[in-house]
Amino acid sequence: MSKPQFATAADAEAAFYDALVRADLEAMMAVWSAEDDTVCVQPGGPRLTGLAEIREAWRQLFASGTRLIVRTSHQVISANTLQAVHNVLEHVAVEGDDRIHTPIVATNVYARGAGGWHMVMHHASPIPDLTELIGQHAPRVVH
Repeated sequence: MSKPQFATAADAEAAFYDALVRADLEAMMAVWSAEDDTVCVQPGGPRLTGLAEIREAWRQLFASGTRLIVRTSHQVISANTLQAVHNVLEHVAVEGDDRIHTPIVATNVYARGAGGWHMVMHHASPIPDLTELIGQHAPRVVH
């Protein structure tokens, strides 16, 4: 089976999130660049380098049976003809769980090569609860 050729970084990103919500390992890995210097950091997880580590992490997540509902918002893009950096807020929920969760901030980096656009980095981190960091009764500072 040949690797899909994504015409734009946005096409690769749409395929990434589609594979994530469908828990489709092969579709997920088709989004990733074949280069050895790929990096993935899932929320709260370690830095994974190379396709073997990245594949195993997604395999474990998908094998857990947890099905996610993911919506992105607040996209900020920096791009040129060979590379695109997308920063988004991921609104993630577990299927069947009606609770509202704090968004996750994610940075997705795509590179354009002979085979089209593919992901070279995904870094997702929970947004900290600022009330815990500064306290609910911290004085307001005006700049």
